Amino acid sequence: MPALMSIQNLSIIFEQGRRKKTVVDDINIDIFAGKTLALVGESGSGKSAIASSILQLLPYPSAYHPRGRILFESLDLLQLNKKSLQAIRGNQISMIFQEPMSALNPLHTIEQQIGETLRIHQGLNRQQAKIKTLEWLAKVGISQPNRRLKSYPYELSGGERQRVMIAMALANTPKILIADEPTTALDVTVQKNILALIHSLKEDLDMGVLLISHDLPMVKKYSDNIAVIYQGSIVEQGTANDIFNTPKHHYTQALITAEPPAQILQTTHAHPLLTGKNIQVRFALNKPIFNKNKRWFSAVNNVNIQVNKGETLGIIGESGSGKSTLAMALMLLQKSEGALFFDNVALKKLTPRQLRTYRKAFQVVFQDPFASLSPRMSIHHLLIEGLDVFEKHLSQQQKTLKVIDALKETGLDPSIRHRYPHEFSGGQRQRIALARALILKPKLIILDEPTSSLDRIVQNQIIQLLKALQDKYNLSYIFISHDLKVIQALSHYIIVMQSGKIVEQGHATQVLTAPTAPYTQTLIDAARN
Repeated sequence: MPALMSIQNLSIIFEQGRRKKTVVDDINIDIFAGKTLALVGESGSGKSAIASSILQLLPYPSAYHPRGRILFESLDLLQLNKKSLQAIRGNQISMIFQEPMSALNPLHTIEQQIGETLRIHQGLNRQQAKIKTLEWLAKVGISQPNRRLKSYPYELSGGERQRVMIAMALANTPKILIADEPTTALDVTVQKNILALIHSLKEDLDMGVLLISHDLPMVKKYSDNIAVIYQGSIVEQGTANDIFNTPKHHYTQALITAEPPAQILQTTHAHPLLTGKNIQVRFALNKPIFNKNKRWFSAVNNVNIQVNKGETLGIIGESGSGKSTLAMALMLLQKSEGALFFDNVALKKLTPRQLRTYRKAFQVVFQDPFASLSPRMSIHHLLIEGLDVFEKHLSQQQKTLKVIDALKETGLDPSIRHRYPHEFSGGQRQRIALARALILKPKLIILDEPTSSLDRIVQNQIIQLLKALQDKYNLSYIFISHDLKVIQALSHYIIVMQSGKIVEQGHATQVLTAPTAPYTQTLIDAARN
């Protein structure tokens, strides 16, 4: 059977000034109709670069192809002009991007963004496009889709933005779907539904799927063939059964056997560092005249939370359950009701000037590092920015030494500090974001899905790094994740959130091995299956 798409001898080089870096070298892979090809490998190995090459989404001309072809129905996509390529993008070939916040237009509503592709490629009018958009939002698990039509991307959680991206990619029922970490930001129950939907459409439409993922259990379950990429080269290819049962390359073997360490963290009965009492976050659903009959949505509903010194509090729950909103409220980056105490100081009673002195003590690593790192600033300037605010007495040389130390502590080569965020993989950007948080030596770091874009090998390295930093500096963490294995490896205590409320909390071992809430049990069962 001929391949629906054939990538032949593809190489990719990034050039900046006089520096050239080969990120993909002589790749050969085929995608067949009705089959899923999984491309797996470590962060920075070239997976996303290959996917972006298919639709010419690389930063040309600083990126270029010294050789290679991408054949789709006898057309070489690399040779098409802009108009011909636009007819294929989003129609015959669609892509789910790894970082939805950077892929969605911040100035357009969800209805406008999904509707646009339906009107362009299917010729639907606005009403028809609206009906179709609602159908797809419901299919990908967006609750109350009618209410979300007028929402902008920043008003959605990370998982909800990811589902919008999936709806947009599937709305035109493409011949090939490129899924670049399609379930990274989704909780395990939604993951299963989305993957089942993609699998069903693949069979019904005879669609070819290129799946890029570090989630090996998912790859094993939903892939027909697998290509393993390491440092820009394919080191092993075969059927899913062959790769998982008889891996030949040492890197493939390491990927398959890598798991977060299953261990029980002992609590130290440390003193509270951060305490939140009756935290509530509400958003107005309408704008009535004179504020009469104003309706509210409670994103966080009367939550009580405590983070101890030198310990980790894990927060789990479905996308849109209020995890990230709660974190932003605890950081005083989101308006909220209730009381907040940091080292026994009532934060909400401080003046803005007094509060500023505490900002250095708590930092955050956001879920989407590409959106949180300014594309116009070098890594050096991104890291030194906090020092310019809080450590004005330091000389530029002293600040540079701190930047170098922070990069080293997060496992990065200090020489990268003169480069820009777009030159790094998602996993590398996460490390940069962590270095930026660490450089001010905070007491508390909120980590919002910090390992979601990393393969298991690098995940384990980050987990060990976070533990070492916690021991070295007596750091406290609030760790938000849908990956229960990572949560178990890092957390002393766990809270489980659903619809803005805490439905269960306690010691990590107790919650994960003997849950009392039906919702917690559902999450655990979904993770096992």
